[in-house]
Parts: sequence; C-alpha cells; structure tokens
Amino acid sequence: MGKVESAARVVKKDVLASTQQVVDQALSNLGYVEDMFELLKEPQRMLTVRIPIKLDNGEVKVFTGYRSQHNDAVGPTKGGVRFHPEVTENEVKALSIWMSLKCGIVDVPYGGGKGGIVCDPRTMSFPELERLSRGYVRAISQVVGPTKDIPAPDVFTNSQIMAWMMDEYSRIREFDSPGFITGKLLVLGGSHGRETATAMGVTICIEEAAKKNALDLEGAKVIIQGFGNAGGFLAEILHQRGAIVVGISDAYGALYDENGLDIEYLLSKRDSFGTVTTLFKRTITNQELLERECDILVPAAIANQITEENASAIKAKIVVETANGPTTLEATEILSKRGVLLVPDVLASSGGVTVSYFEWVQNNLGYYWSEEEVLGKLKDKMVKAFNNVLDTAQRHQVDTRLAAYMVGVRKMAEASKFRGWV
Repeated sequence: MGKVESAARVVKKDVLASTQQVVDQALSNLGYVEDMFELLKEPQRMLTVRIPIKLDNGEVKVFTGYRSQHNDAVGPTKGGVRFHPEVTENEVKALSIWMSLKCGIVDVPYGGGKGGIVCDPRTMSFPELERLSRGYVRAISQVVGPTKDIPAPDVFTNSQIMAWMMDEYSRIREFDSPGFITGKLLVLGGSHGRETATAMGVTICIEEAAKKNALDLEGAKVIIQGFGNAGGFLAEILHQRGAIVVGISDAYGALYDENGLDIEYLLSKRDSFGTVTTLFKRTITNQELLERECDILVPAAIANQITEENASAIKAKIVVETANGPTTLEATEILSKRGVLLVPDVLASSGGVTVSYFEWVQNNLGYYWSEEEVLGKLKDKMVKAFNNVLDTAQRHQVDTRLAAYMVGVRKMAEASKFRGWV
C-alpha cells in the first residue's frame, strides 16, 4: 500500500480489520515492506479457554475466555482482562494490537496483550466472580507471568479481581509473584496513582490540547460520554481544575446543563457500574449529548459513537478519545477537515499502561514511589508522547490517528527487524 494522506480513507469493516488497515498505512508511511505487516497484523498467540464454574445455586456454567499476545519483540506483553457479555475473539485481538501501539507511543518496554471472559459480572455474586477469576488464571497460567505476559484491570474488572488472580497464580507457581499482574491494591504491591492513571493521562492530554488551541481549561465546557471508572475520575479531576462539566452519560441516558452539572453530587449517587442517570426524569440520549455545545468532548464509553453520520454535528473544538475506538475512520477524516483537534485513543488512554509499567518496575525493584513521584513520571511520559504524535502528524501531513499509529508501531517494527523475524 502506498503512502496515504489520512487514516480515515480506509473503509471500516470491523474493529480488527480497521485496526489492521491503519497499521498497514502506518508501516507503509514508515517505509516497511509487506512482510512486516504480515507479522504484525495478527497476534503471535491467541488462546481460547473454557472455564467451568460452580454457581451459587449448585449449577455448573462453562465460560469462554481469551488471551491475546500481539508481539513480544520489545518485551513481555501487557494488557487488561475484561469481563463483558459482548467480548469477542476479534475484539480481544484488536485490543492487543492497540496495547502494542500504546506501549510504543509512551515508550515502555512492552508489547500488547489483552484478555477477556464472556460473562455479565453485573448478574454474578462476589463468590462467583472470585471462582471465575481464579479459573481464568488456572486456564492461562502456562502463557502468562512477570516476564511473559502481565494482565491488568479493564472493563468491569478491578483491584479485587486482580488480587484474586495474583493469589491464584502465586499458588500455582508456589511463590509470591506481585509482578504477575498490575492494578493491585496497595497492600499487595500496587502503585500509588494506578487507580486514576487512565483519567490522569487523559487530563494531561486535555491540558496539552487546550494549550495548542489557546483554550484556558479553567472555565472550559466539557462533555464526558461515560461515567464509569475512567469517565468518573476524569469528571472529578477536571471539575477540581476549574473546568465546567456540562454533560455526562451512562448506559441508560445522559444529563446536560449548559451551566454545569453538580459533579460531586453525581459521583456520590452513581453505583459501582457508573450508573446515575436512572435517578433523573429529564434525560437525553447519548447521541444527543455528543452534539451539544461544548469546548472539549470526551467519548469515554464504547466504540463507534462518532461516525460519518454525526461527525459534522460535533460542536467541540477538541475531541479526546478515552474509550477504545469511539470515532470511526470516516469520522476521523471529517473532524480533521473541520479543524477539530482529535487526540486518538491509543495516545489519550495510555496513562493506564504507563502507570502499570511503573507498578511492575516497583514490584521488580521491591522499592515503592510516592504518589507525587508516580504522577510526575506519568506527566513526563504523556507530554512527550503527545508532542511526538502531533509533530509526526505535522511532519508527515497525516491526521493524528495515523500519526499515533506511526509512533506506536515504529519501535515494535524495529525490534522485530533486528531480531531477524522479518
């Protein structure tokens, strides 16, 4: 494939196919031949497992789980484990590729990994979730570890689930292994700043994007689609920094007030899954929220929210992707042509893997940093990554999504070449 002007010229087929095609464009723009794309378009390993779990009612239910390891040329693979009823093999593959890109963008010595279990944790009891978490680790234990593949929290998983997984792995291996997994509780070797890392990384990108647009963050109007872990923390952080959060949403609807929402009240009322709009009678839809007036729009929920159908109606000056793949490739082109600054997901949401890397380093050292040290190191990484992506976009005259892919894939491609794989 020859050099192209925009990542959005690719026709979107599905999440894996569209990811592969932008990787192809990025490699082409960097001067790599087709052989490199053949290596990087699919994970090196893709494991499917079946996990039998005894439910509280005595019945046995068999769950399907996945673990994808995209590329370990740079170092061990790294990526979260999600519990969700709509997890698919192709989604997990694509997410592992995105993790490789994120690691390259923030320059940490990892390749991308990702895992998932097809389940609905909202309908499961605490003991059932523990049995499922431990069963997953038993099923994948041969291919993961501190120097192989390091899991972390993701959609509908948290530090408690990571604790169960770490404990199960330590039992299997017969030694304590905190570096096997990140996103742990502090008392089990977790890192300060990990819980809010994704939101802090997004905040840093928002601050840098605001500077580029000569926009003062204090007083800027922000809409956040999604009020779960990342979206909730982000709303709290931005509110504390003087931004006016005028809109938020969850799976059931959205709230909007041009004068600003009471974020502290909403955070106190949301449930463990980030749901709060069910408490209100006057709500709007998620799609309506995306098109409301604001300075900064943060899609922090699910994929394919900004499409070619609504991209022209987006009124924000800056769009900062926090969810995975919230903007389609066609919409990326439309926003770019309109002069909207798009901070792509693989850049904006890389704060999580960055602080996971810090946690792993601390586990290996047996020496732990203060929250101030962690956040300082995170800011250094994120600012450098942000400027690198924007400089690449300007230098190669491509949109920011393609530029981020070019930055993300470069180190992995070089390492694969020097190892003699291609």
